[in-house]
Order: sequence, then structure tokens, then C-alpha cells
Amino acid sequence: MKKLLAFKKQEEGATAIEYALIASIVGLGIVSGLQMLPPALNALFTSIGPFLNN
Repeated sequence: MKKLLAFKKQEEGATAIEYALIASIVGLGIVSGLQMLPPALNALFTSIGPFLNN
């Protein structure tokens, strides 16, 4: 019975899962942000291009 209560009190596994969830949410945010970046850069360089040719 003591082993079962000791196992219930251990929170290391729960903490690891929480950190994994936070890391996955941050990762998804980074990936979605990087997907929006190339079109914005393309538009920026397209607008700057004519000024560089002159």
C-alpha cells in the first residue's frame, strides 16, 4: 500500500508531460510563423528590386 501511495505522489512524469506539451505548442507556433515568412519576404524584395536596379 505504501508503494502505491508513493507512486501516486510522484509528479515527475506529470511535469515531463507538461513540459512536452508546452514545447510542442511553442514548436507549432514557430512552424506556423515560418510558413508566413517567405511570402512576406518575397513581397518585400519585389518592392525593393526596382530601386536597386536604378
